[in-house]
Amino acid sequence: MQDKNRQDINNTQFFKVEKEQQVQVDDVLRIVYSALLEKGYNPVYQIVGYIMSGDPTYITSHRNARSLIMKVERDELVEEILRQYIKNNSWS
Repeated sequence: MQDKNRQDINNTQFFKVEKEQQVQVDDVLRIVYSALLEKGYNPVYQIVGYIMSGDPTYITSHRNARSLIMKVERDELVEEILRQYIKNNSWS
């Protein structure tokens, strides 16, 4: 038994770490928006405040919204908002 343990220590050990599931920006915005509404905040003002300042306290921790929005770069949030605005106004 000792020989087997010694052999394991001298060999490279492999382990697999599961990647955290990729979060879609539109899903993040939808969840954060809903959480802010549920807590009685104006979601537009709060999300704009977060994007402009980078201060996560603009986003409620309700439904894990603050942690979720911090997983996305602020420029990605702006891109997604603009993309949806253009799409919904038939500019493209």
